[in-house]
Amino acid sequence: MKFHAYISKIRSFLSYKVFTALIYCLLALVLLLILYQNMKPETYDMEKFQVADKTIRSPKTIEDEMKTAEEREKAAEAVDKVYVFKKEMAQNRVSLLTSIFDFVSETNHESTQDGKEEDKKDKSKEVAIQDRLKVLKSKLTGNVSEDITDAISDSILISLLQANESDLETTKNVVIQHVESAMTEKIRDDGLNDAKKLVQKQIRSAGLPEPLEKAGEELGQYAIVPNDLYDPDLTEERKNQAMAEVEPVKILQGQIVVQEGHLIDRDTYRQLELLGLLKSNPTIKPLIGLVLFVALVIGVIYIYFSKVDLPEDKKQNYLLLSSFIFISSLVVMKIVGLIDVELNDIAFIFPAAMAPMLIKILMNERFALIMAILLAVCGSILFHDGIAGTINVEVAVYILFSGLAGVLFLSGHNERNHILRAGIFVSLINLLLILFLMLGGNGQYAPTEYLYYALYAVVSGLLSAVFTIGLIPFFEAGFGILSTMRLIELSSPNHPLLKKLLTETPGTYHHSVMVANLAESACEAIGANGLLARVGCYYHDIGKTKRPPFFIENQLNIENPHDQLPPETSRDIILAHTTDGAEELRKHKLPKEIVDIAEQHHGTSLLKFFYYKAKKENEKVTENEFRYPGPKPQTKEIAIISMADSVEAAVRSKTNPTPEEIRTLVHQIAQDKLLDGQFNECDLTLKEIEKVKKVFCETLNGIFHSRIEYPDIKQQKVIDGGTPN
Repeated sequence: MKFHAYISKIRSFLSYKVFTALIYCLLALVLLLILYQNMKPETYDMEKFQVADKTIRSPKTIEDEMKTAEEREKAAEAVDKVYVFKKEMAQNRVSLLTSIFDFVSETNHESTQDGKEEDKKDKSKEVAIQDRLKVLKSKLTGNVSEDITDAISDSILISLLQANESDLETTKNVVIQHVESAMTEKIRDDGLNDAKKLVQKQIRSAGLPEPLEKAGEELGQYAIVPNDLYDPDLTEERKNQAMAEVEPVKILQGQIVVQEGHLIDRDTYRQLELLGLLKSNPTIKPLIGLVLFVALVIGVIYIYFSKVDLPEDKKQNYLLLSSFIFISSLVVMKIVGLIDVELNDIAFIFPAAMAPMLIKILMNERFALIMAILLAVCGSILFHDGIAGTINVEVAVYILFSGLAGVLFLSGHNERNHILRAGIFVSLINLLLILFLMLGGNGQYAPTEYLYYALYAVVSGLLSAVFTIGLIPFFEAGFGILSTMRLIELSSPNHPLLKKLLTETPGTYHHSVMVANLAESACEAIGANGLLARVGCYYHDIGKTKRPPFFIENQLNIENPHDQLPPETSRDIILAHTTDGAEELRKHKLPKEIVDIAEQHHGTSLLKFFYYKAKKENEKVTENEFRYPGPKPQTKEIAIISMADSVEAAVRSKTNPTPEEIRTLVHQIAQDKLLDGQFNECDLTLKEIEKVKKVFCETLNGIFHSRIEYPDIKQQKVIDGGTPN
């Protein structure tokens, strides 16, 4: 029993959705099992301060967040404090000193005007100076932006009040000059005392009178303040910028974490722990990542099949087929990856084009391209250069382009000899890819390595072709797939059934070829499978070989045997040719699609001639007794073959039919079948029926075109002036 027969049994117990979900679940589970070992990082039983017994490399690139934080902290600490030089502060301090001296002059001037009154009152000088001091301090407190009375002693202010106008002006100029000069330089908090001492020294050397010299020194020191000020916000901004400029510290994929024979210190142990390489602290991240990857792969396959316009059973069959080919290819990858050879990159010998070519032949080109992409991605994981969890981009590119080449070079040529030719082209593409990867990577290779890599490339392409040719029959038989190659083989006149049809029923054979021409052209016009229609037509009347003389196309120079039979007997003979044909085809193990064509090409049509003949003899006869057993056509191809069969027979019965007669016959036959409900169970549209009718008319007009009638030879001689013999 065929594999698809077992699947049909299982499917009969489950609904379509449940069975499909089961297939996806099994596919996902198998993918996880195959890929997990290549994604799971190897773990080691190691302790701190132990001597490593092997060299351990990082299986992935990962950021060392602790080291990164330490480096950023160092970068922030290395940033100096940011100071902002306030140039305007020099003028502010000069203005402050000017205001102080001006208030002193103003106070003295007011006291001079009030001096006569004071003398009249016989007030003492000391009382007068205290009054002026009080007035000056009130002015300084009320009119100056900062209260200097707390910083400047009363004795200094009294010295200023007691000075004459000339000395006061001189003191003012000296103090302002040296303060302004000092404030043009940057002064920070830590250099403030030095700046004040310098101003004090400069004022002291100016030669001011004794009382005013001390006052000038104190005022000068008071005026000196920091003008290069610390900016905490800008400093913080610079630190943040320095931290941001620090690149993350990463443990790179393939980097040696610990060398064999070296001590595992705390930092090394922490890195091993971070990478999940310790058995005491395993990580589940690779498993989570693999689950997401498998979900993505299953999602791609699901989306494709959800959009394919096929019957449910055929869609499930294709899903099973593609899953089996996919898993088989991954198993081959796994086996190749386990081969332990000294030569590098044994992965390049993998027959990458095999699965896409099989899918192209057995299903279609679109999914073959998708399969090439999926295999490339999975191959990048399975061929991981000995480091679990890594991605081999070179192998992915190689598998992808090799698979695409197999699909493209095989396109439109699915015969066995063309598969081998496609394999040779794939080998050439593989060679170019190998050279690109070797030369583009700037690697150093020995001449023997070039030779081995070239051998891998050629063997990969040839193995793809050989495996494809060898596996196609198993997939066709096991999954009941009718491929283009199989159809081409069935169309050969050397097939035993076609030989039998030709020798025993030559009229039927000719009729079948004519119907095949009509059906193929019509199917191609509406996008149906023209090759299936042609091959199906070759076998659709194979049941007539059981009783050849009872079918009109085989009645050459013999009396019609139906004239001697009752209509019921004739009916049974004619109606039986569909079931007899289906039985014969099943006996010779022809594909189900061909059997369906033989069984359904008449649908449940009425055998009108014998029905009306029987009706004349017995009024109680019903139409159902004279209808074909069916079923009605289930596909577009069978519906078109049904029309083509009737049209060809009807037009052949006419003598030199005109285009108008052909058009009328085609329209009438199509209309009768449509009204009789023969197309109710297939998805043939009215628009497509119109296209089919048009193609039928064009093809038949080409076959039954008008011919020139040449005159008789004797008559031609008379016309040319000769005499007949």
